[in-house]
Amino acid sequence: MNKFFSIIMVMILASGHVLAKNFEPVPSNVKLPAKYTQEYIDSISPEYSKVSNEQLFHVALDMMKDTSGEFSRKAILGYNITQYPIKIEFRNLSEINESYASFDAVGWKKRGKLYIYINPKHEYAPPGALAALLSHEALHQDEYNSLSEETYAWTMEAVVWSEILKRYPESNNLESSLVTRENILKQLLEKGNFTNKYIKKTVYANQGYKDLPLTSPGFEAK
Repeated sequence: MNKFFSIIMVMILASGHVLAKNFEPVPSNVKLPAKYTQEYIDSISPEYSKVSNEQLFHVALDMMKDTSGEFSRKAILGYNITQYPIKIEFRNLSEINESYASFDAVGWKKRGKLYIYINPKHEYAPPGALAALLSHEALHQDEYNSLSEETYAWTMEAVVWSEILKRYPESNNLESSLVTRENILKQLLEKGNFTNKYIKKTVYANQGYKDLPLTSPGFEAK
């Protein structure tokens, strides 16, 4: 056994998971559900390595399993129209367009690949809230958008957040502005008796969507 190989073996035995060194750990001030120990997070991170190097997003994606956001999770992993994983990162959205400065997230397509950029103000958001947001953004997979598409995406986000809260109630950190957003959507969903009635009204009244057409490919008016 040569010296280099011996050193590598010592590192593996000492840490148990060398791969984890390639990832940014979840910030220490983010409260995680009990199941998400560092060992567990390290075990799921390789699955999401092509999506992001931030383990906060790895946890969020894992929390989407067996929820209504499973379609979005798979889309992020590469089962989308581009057949490439969707890259996720925190980014100053005003660098893309000044009008996006206050947005929570934007979906972007560049050189045939998809990206989801999250506003850095959510760097310490509960991963459950990020899971709901990602379930929305992953539905935008082309250059087209519409009021119908946004209504569907916002409704999906509200449904996933409702499901997340049932499984991981500790996600409801009221100090997070993203949680505030998710709770508003949840309230609209419940007010409409779990239909898109009030979410639709909110989307149609949103000035940011005033120039959108009624429909886009795959999303018809209902």
